Amino acid sequence: MPLIAIAQNRRMSDYMESVRRAGGEPVEVAAGGESPEHLLARVDGVMLTGGGDVDPMLYGDAPHTTFQPAEPDRDAFEIALTRAAIAANVPFFAICRGMQLLNVAMGGTLIQDIPSQVPGALEHSVPEPRAHVAHEVWVAKGTRLSELLADTMEDGETCHVNSRHHQSVAKVAPGFEVTATSPDGVVEAMEMPGAVFCIGVQWHPENFWRTGEFRSLFEGFVAAASARTR
Repeated sequence: MPLIAIAQNRRMSDYMESVRRAGGEPVEVAAGGESPEHLLARVDGVMLTGGGDVDPMLYGDAPHTTFQPAEPDRDAFEIALTRAAIAANVPFFAICRGMQLLNVAMGGTLIQDIPSQVPGALEHSVPEPRAHVAHEVWVAKGTRLSELLADTMEDGETCHVNSRHHQSVAKVAPGFEVTATSPDGVVEAMEMPGAVFCIGVQWHPENFWRTGEFRSLFEGFVAAASARTR
């Protein structure tokens, strides 16, 4: 059973259950523990989770008035872990803040506040119920994401997602491509072509573990982790 490192946040249960149901063994990791190098020597995959905002100083921007910082030391730890994992081609799955962190760690930037900075934006922050469908996303054909969501999409390119974020990807990091957007143009997913598995999604697929709409994402991730040799 592959060991999956999950970046610690305040609501871990759905992430851990999603990994378990996909056949993985989850382990929480956080700043103040072992180094990224030691961690990657014993795990088979890395998952980044939701949480507070990534420090805008990390991508050369001043904080917006809505800035809500993540837990202390979380940015530094997760950036180091991300860069080490990507360099080693470790299977990597990033969710919500996790996708934003991935983008920043690899050289991209963020929109700091969708409501005030994206004209005509949809409602992207629907906190409860956590599996409530907020809007649709359009998935690019021929991508790994499209392949994994084939049974979820209604017409081969559209699926409906929940949403709890006020930030999003602006400039995409070098080496990555956008694989899904919402109708207002907000980036909803990205992936790294050529990687064994490196996908980020802006919604929260872990909240659907009871009904299984996005189980294929976790199954694809865990399958890639299972194939890793250390």
